[in-house]
Amino acid sequence: MSNLRVIDIIPGTSVDGPGLRTSIYFAGCAHKCPGCHNPQSWDPEAGHDMSVDEIMQVVEYNGFDVTFTGGDPLYQAGKLIPLATELRKRGYSIWCYSGFTYEKALQMPDMAELLSHCDVMVDGPFMEALRDVHLQFRGSSNQRLVDLKRSSADEIVEWKQEFSGW
Repeated sequence: MSNLRVIDIIPGTSVDGPGLRTSIYFAGCAHKCPGCHNPQSWDPEAGHDMSVDEIMQVVEYNGFDVTFTGGDPLYQAGKLIPLATELRKRGYSIWCYSGFTYEKALQMPDMAELLSHCDVMVDGPFMEALRDVHLQFRGSSNQRLVDLKRSSADEIVEWKQEFSGW
């Protein structure tokens, strides 16, 4: 099993999905969106190598659900599948941010397999002209919160936060 290229792991964040989450920032992004909030993540050699076991130790220590972000984690999709598999086996929810659209990712076997382990994909490139600070969990209005468990290539279902009441 090969290592993943990780820039940082931030436990306890509340901006990359619902509740407190452990966000894992993966290196590498060829989208290079103008206005990107994290351009230092574009370099695929940024950060350091981490094994699935090392990442799992951080996740388990903190106990929060997980968000894959970056960079664009789908550039490491094949290497991420074992991590996603282990996270699911242990009951963690997984969100995945990507500049790829859901439709495009489904055309790439490794990306499609990785997404089969995830709950939500925040898809599409950040578009500075469509920036909206009032959107939940995304930066521009072209991006979608794709409910991966309810979506298919034929029908995309947007994720909606369920309110369980007081």
